[in-house]
Parts: sequence; structure tokens; C-alpha cells
Amino acid sequence: SKVEDIEFYAEDAGRTKNDFLAKVCEEVIKAGATVLNIPDTTGYCLPEEYGEKIKYLKENVKGIHKAIISCHCHNDLGLATANSISGVSNGARQVEVTINGIGERAGNTSLEEVVMIIKQHPSLNLQTSIKSKHLYNTSLLVSELMGIIVQPNKAIIGSNAFAHSSGIHQDGMLKNRET
Repeated sequence: SKVEDIEFYAEDAGRTKNDFLAKVCEEVIKAGATVLNIPDTTGYCLPEEYGEKIKYLKENVKGIHKAIISCHCHNDLGLATANSISGVSNGARQVEVTINGIGERAGNTSLEEVVMIIKQHPSLNLQTSIKSKHLYNTSLLVSELMGIIVQPNKAIIGSNAFAHSSGIHQDGMLKNRET
């Protein structure tokens, strides 16, 4: 009764059995939760598994329409962004992200990757109001303030992201920038 938004965080939901997770989610919605944070805490899930988990919750939790499902994926196995996209493609309405993928251990889902995937793949039927033209400068600011260098081959914002060194790539860019 003190706040409008109550987020429940289901620690290690990625490895939790779906039927048990659904029961827990039903109870926390009854208790007032408005956001169900479904983390892949250890980066364990494959994208198909994580998407199926979100879909299962959408289809099997009584009262699910009263809450927003949120993806919170860690990058321990390099799948945080893929899992997050799979989650929203299967009914989650929120993704918890970080700039440059910073976060515990191998990091969390990268804002810049999620935004650009949504922008480049309209067939996903996903939307964001984030202005992609600000991603690079935001990345530089976070890197500078945190003292964490962005690796050159980091997707979207790394210094090599748009560098073309092989002849065929250069030829394609010269013929058509959309390449």
C-alpha cells in the first residue's frame, strides 16, 4: 500500500522448474507484485529455453495480466542479449540492461545490443523509444566514468564495430553503405 510498483526478483529462475516458478509468481501477484523479474542469474539458459520459460509463465500463471514480466539476463555464457530478445519475443514486456554490458561476473544484457536488434529487425514486432544515436556517446561516458575500457570488438559500440579490413567488405561498403 506504500508504493505503486513492486518488483519480485526470482533469483536463479533460469534453472528453476517452470511449474514451481509459476506457483511462486501467482502468489507474489496475489500479494501485490506488479513486476515479475525472471533472471537467468548464472547465464545458464539457452535462448529457446529462456523464451519457453517466459511463454510458460504467460500461459500458466493466474493473474499474469496484472504484472509485467521482466528479463534480467547475465552473460556468463555469452547469451544474455539472445536470451533477453527471446524473452520479449515470448511475452516479457521489460528488459533489464546495462550500458556496455557491465555487471557482475561476465556482465548483463547490453542496452546497445537490445536496442539495435529491435531497430534492425522490425519483424520481431518490438518497440523502444530509446534514441540509438545517443548509444555511442553514452557508452563513452560510462566507460570514462567507470574506468572500464570497452573492448575494441564489442558489438555496436566497440572501435572496430564498423571497421572493414577485408577487401570484400570494403568493396561492399563502397558499392552500398547499407551493406
